[in-house]
Amino acid sequence: MRKLFLSSFFIMAILLMFSCLGYAGSLTGRYGTITPDTNAAKAFESFKISANLNYYISGSDEYPNALMGLNKKYTLDSTLWKKIHPSPQRFRELVLQMQVRARQIGEHQYGCAIFDGKGNQIGIWYSILLARAPVLMKGDRHVEIYTPDIDTYIKHESR
Repeated sequence: MRKLFLSSFFIMAILLMFSCLGYAGSLTGRYGTITPDTNAAKAFESFKISANLNYYISGSDEYPNALMGLNKKYTLDSTLWKKIHPSPQRFRELVLQMQVRARQIGEHQYGCAIFDGKGNQIGIWYSILLARAPVLMKGDRHVEIYTPDIDTYIKHESR
């Protein structure tokens, strides 16, 4: 009986750990993940615009809370993101302005890869590390990606 209890406890602890890390949904394929990625960081920080991505911002036009590139094969099911068609100069301005705003609160921006629930990369993301959002797969090539909190920078100013 004690072995059964310990085994059950161990399994529950592992499931809780996966849930806290954002992987539980990935086990079912319904939820994707946003994971730090050096290639995504390099793309944003070298101001590289990919022809294969649609770009979106969340929050302010001057200091977005997040900048996202989603593979054009996917449809974003959300009205909270603002689709942009940045020129190279505007893209550079956005990234630099986001970096300035992050430094003002003692943070810095991170590049991340966006994965679907099957582990396929479907986009890239740029924000401070604390600005994450759920990725919900809604059928064939439809995805709902929530936005970070609107007060992403403000709530970290007092830290």
